[in-house]
Amino acid sequence: MSQTSTQNRPDTDPLAVWWNTSQGSAIVAAESELLREALDKVFGWELLQVGAWGLGRELLASARTRHQALAGTLEQQRAGVQLDLVARAAHLPIASDSVDAVLLAHALEFAADPHALLREVDRILTGEGQLLVLGFRPWSLWGLRAVASRGAFPPGVQHLLSERRLRDWLVLLGYEVTPVRRYLFSLPWGKLGAPARVLRRGLTSWWPAGAYLLQARKRLYAGTPLRLRWRDRERLHVLAGITPTTRGQSKDPSL
Repeated sequence: MSQTSTQNRPDTDPLAVWWNTSQGSAIVAAESELLREALDKVFGWELLQVGAWGLGRELLASARTRHQALAGTLEQQRAGVQLDLVARAAHLPIASDSVDAVLLAHALEFAADPHALLREVDRILTGEGQLLVLGFRPWSLWGLRAVASRGAFPPGVQHLLSERRLRDWLVLLGYEVTPVRRYLFSLPWGKLGAPARVLRRGLTSWWPAGAYLLQARKRLYAGTPLRLRWRDRERLHVLAGITPTTRGQSKDPSL
């Protein structure tokens, strides 16, 4: 099945249709260029992208890890996305402490429970593993249009998370967060133009960015106590069919 055409598909997924528009494809192309620089410093054996974003594997094209994998839903597979793993994002059939880097390309915005998704990512990441998150900024024209559209822009969005809130969550989990890179300096209507126009601010220095790239590294500290809410963690692992581990447990009682 073609990854770039919506013709002859058994299901017509609204998000897949949006990816094929000039606006959707321009955003994916710009973010692929943005990740080219970010992934240049990500090494290791395995990079996992959780949740499809685009009909191909453009975001993984510049990865330098030995292997790259894309995990997504059955609906995304039916929409024509070539997946390596079909699974729910919050219940990945992947061993704990086994993935060197995880990419969440707007996945938190489509997750019913962003906390559960972050806990699952934290579980599978190795010590010193890296996390990359792409997200739309709530207090921007892009964010306001998403709110006004009530989940229809981009199709299926459930909520937006600011980089500040996401940073707070990750710090509580014991992550070291690097400075956030902001982008998407175009209006959320019509054609966006070349990737450079999407990524760079241009002449209007006051124009607010519509999206951000947040990078963080999982830190392990000697003598770190077990995470609170262990029963919640244990239940999550049991549902995923994986034996839980006590390495790198979170100190945040709210997650």
